[in-house]
Amino acid sequence: MYDWANSAFMTTIIAAIFPIYFSEFAARDLEPAEATQIYAAANGAALLLIASLAPVLAARADAAGSRKKMLAGFMGLGVLSTGAMVFLLPGRWELACALFILANIGASGSFVFYDSLLRHIAAPDEIDRVSSAGYAFGYLGGGLLLALNVAWTLSPQRFGMENPEQAMRLSFLSVAVWWSVFAIPLFLRVPEPARGSAYRGLRRTLGELRQYPEACWLLLAFLVYNDGIGTIIRLATSYGAEIGIPREALIGAILMVQFLGFPFTFLFGYLASRIGTRKSIMAALAVYLGVTLMAFFMEKASHFYALAAAVAAVQGGSQALSRSLFASLVPVDRSSQFFAFFGVCEKFSGVVGPTLFASMAALTGSSRNGILSIGLFFLVGMVLLARVDLERGRRAAEE
Repeated sequence: MYDWANSAFMTTIIAAIFPIYFSEFAARDLEPAEATQIYAAANGAALLLIASLAPVLAARADAAGSRKKMLAGFMGLGVLSTGAMVFLLPGRWELACALFILANIGASGSFVFYDSLLRHIAAPDEIDRVSSAGYAFGYLGGGLLLALNVAWTLSPQRFGMENPEQAMRLSFLSVAVWWSVFAIPLFLRVPEPARGSAYRGLRRTLGELRQYPEACWLLLAFLVYNDGIGTIIRLATSYGAEIGIPREALIGAILMVQFLGFPFTFLFGYLASRIGTRKSIMAALAVYLGVTLMAFFMEKASHFYALAAAVAAVQGGSQALSRSLFASLVPVDRSSQFFAFFGVCEKFSGVVGPTLFASMAALTGSSRNGILSIGLFFLVGMVLLARVDLERGRRAAEE
């Protein structure tokens, strides 16, 4: 249920409502391009900070047998920071940034320790099923609360609210309540694992992974192109707001992505069975590259909807197929170990991209150049993915 609980943060705060609130209200006294740059920098700062702290904190939690306590601590930081957003006022972009960074640290940090529990609640042959079920429930839960928040924002008077600004702030509070309530089953039913194994295991796994160079190349490619994917998820709404896409179109398009992504993930699985997994991932990355190019020229709401539909078509499939391709390059008897490491890498998508976006936008004076620069992640990712010798990697995994 923690995926169900936390995904509300990813949809309402990261992808849809908060980016619009920041650009329209919190940063209303700033130039639109400056607001987008600050928002992108806040994204990058939060993820870089937690990525730096996570190994040290994880090692301490590992030694003390306190993974659930660390999860609770980071979740508490995320919930309290998100809930405090209800007190934001127009023009207070500094406070909005501070709460957003703290909430991001809480959410990302909690997932580090949540993922470390997976191997302790599922048998090796159940891990993929349990993980996939978590993702599915996450999409559904995040989509349901987002739909309610969208209704509040677009028709605030119907729900007894004064205006869209108040509706957005109450949406932030609803995320905090949803997150905390639906996380309760995890703390009540999942036992604290014994000391020692999870993150020492991850360090050992990194050393063992070097014995499988093709899997390493694939993991490197994934880290690069998934950072681009994460950046698009985090900055699309803010970028759209800056260039003048109406609020209703931005929110509607993000909600569309949330529900279209589910069936398209299955369609991508069918495509992989016809043309191969790597070619399917390459096709998805080509679509993402096209999205960044078209976003450079985007001007109307219809353009944003079209690009959102393109992202919905490839987002779930590209990530799911990356997992399955990685699975084919590592030994079956150690797949749970390697996937624990893969999962940690997956959670930090969007670390470098927002910083690059903000830097390019600041240097050139245009966020359009910032979004164009994100295409580099997909180009480099495709080059690295093409370099992977799949046959050699599969033979090594079977030995």
